Amino acid sequence: MNRQTTASTCCYCGVGCGVLIEHDGEQILGVQGDPSHPANFGKLCSKGASLHLTGDLSARALYPQLRLGKELARTRTDWDTALDHAANVFADTIAEHGPDSVAFYISGQLLTEDYYSFNKLARALVGTNNIDSNSRLCMSSAVVGYKRSLGADAPPCSYEDLENSDCVMIVGSNMAYAHPVLFRRLEQAKAQRPQMKVLVIDPRRTDTCDLADLHLAILPGTDVALFHGILHLLLWEDWIDRAFIQAHTDGLAELKRLVHDYTPQMVTQLCGISVEQLRLCAQWVGTSSSFLSLWCMGLNQSTAGSAKNSALINLHLATGTIGRPGCGPFSLTGQPNAMGGRETGSLSNLLPGHREAANPEHRAEVAAYWGVEQLPATTGLTAIELFEQVQAGKIKALWIACTNPAQSLPDQNAVRAALAACPFVVLQEAFRTTETAAYADLLLPAASWGEKDGTVTNSERRISHVRRAINPPGEARADWAITVDFAQRLERRLRPGLPSLFAFEQAAQLFDEFKPLTQGRDLDMSGISHALLDRLGPQQWPFPEGAQAGTSRLYTDGIFPTDTGRARFVAEPYRAAKEQRDARFPLTLITGRLRDQWHGMSRTGTAAQLFGHVSEA
Repeated sequence: MNRQTTASTCCYCGVGCGVLIEHDGEQILGVQGDPSHPANFGKLCSKGASLHLTGDLSARALYPQLRLGKELARTRTDWDTALDHAANVFADTIAEHGPDSVAFYISGQLLTEDYYSFNKLARALVGTNNIDSNSRLCMSSAVVGYKRSLGADAPPCSYEDLENSDCVMIVGSNMAYAHPVLFRRLEQAKAQRPQMKVLVIDPRRTDTCDLADLHLAILPGTDVALFHGILHLLLWEDWIDRAFIQAHTDGLAELKRLVHDYTPQMVTQLCGISVEQLRLCAQWVGTSSSFLSLWCMGLNQSTAGSAKNSALINLHLATGTIGRPGCGPFSLTGQPNAMGGRETGSLSNLLPGHREAANPEHRAEVAAYWGVEQLPATTGLTAIELFEQVQAGKIKALWIACTNPAQSLPDQNAVRAALAACPFVVLQEAFRTTETAAYADLLLPAASWGEKDGTVTNSERRISHVRRAINPPGEARADWAITVDFAQRLERRLRPGLPSLFAFEQAAQLFDEFKPLTQGRDLDMSGISHALLDRLGPQQWPFPEGAQAGTSRLYTDGIFPTDTGRARFVAEPYRAAKEQRDARFPLTLITGRLRDQWHGMSRTGTAAQLFGHVSEA
């Protein structure tokens, strides 16, 4: 047997671990951590270490299947028939009901090249902003928090800050389960420097709390009140960096007026903690020479997600703990390439290169680059709105890729009713066993982990080359290749006789077309290519043309990508959730993680041994 090794990355969380895939050219036989990858240095978690066990062929979609009437079963077809049919349905729908009658719902599991092809398809060819991603649910609050506080959607930190920090605050994240490789790194740092303070803020007592010097079990949803209460004490005790505030920030006066009312008595009552706990927390944040915050879904998946993000970033601005080793507000990405989705502009309100779909100048820049007259100005639908409009009959053709909304979106009854009522649903998916597959009129088999080529960006802005080890099974194809093939057919209907916008034959060409859209912007990756990553290894943006290495830390000079060059304090009050507990509804339900399972379990659910850790969710 000819055993080979291909260096790639893990397809689970946003840590972005490097893996070495062992295979014989046809089958994946094993997996090891890549010792040379700077995200994990060879370590893997229980999910990553069992990747080779999740290749259950019986669960895979192996060839296109088409249903020509809602009451009929899907039958096997070939790619030409499948994509011609899809192109005709989309073209006819657009002709009759306009470009906003179709929509694309995509995924943080996609590679950057896949994302870019979908984005160009929706905006340049179809002419709609109805393209959103499941990252909307988990990362859009962090996007807003970073943008309005610091001026750009960019986590300013690096993983090495875990080792360098004197005070680490983990908020709304069971890091031990959700980002285990980073958690082990933090454990090690704490063992080597016991004086490092670890704060965990979480309504539940999780395994992450085992590392904590202080666990604040606040009542669900009271994070904004807590952060304002901490800032109240920082100001009162003068634990702030006045020089930094004066030189590099705006808006403290207004925020001061707001947090004046957030007294320890009021805040501890709202949050369900003691005054002593609040004081100790504020003291550690305010008197440590470096302060790092790590957060995940507890802040982001929330009715007040953006307010929580900004209220936490306020603490870093007040203490001047940003742009230095061991410091900064660090959002931990949920999915492996939610960052790549943000970079390519694959949320309804974004455009490539961290541009805004609502900004006419940004639209004109991208339209000119793509060689089209204009980009759509109408606001696109976000994930939840999108499915509401499907149910209302406004969206008549829906393309879903690499995600399982019939299991993972909130209000399942409404989502399933919407999918059942939609005249034409396309599902581009590696697994035919997902709940959403039952609603697909056209099922297109996609390549999965170990079978595709492209790039992903992890939580620390580090771009890795994802390399293909084996060919996909059956007739499955890479996501970008499916999208490009469909786009070329749709072009013949929508832009007959014009040169193709989709002359791509390999993934690297998509990356090379995308990267100039980042040039001169905060995420400049114009110096990166697949070949450079093969030569130098994974790199952090910004990485402009001519650079020799990536940028490990942002804002080291205290200059922010805002109009004034200053960061902004955001004054937003705590608003109690409308859904308060009462006698009729005595329980508050919050989401959590299983250590060995991933998201909706389409992949991990096929490996029996990943159910052994706990008996039930």
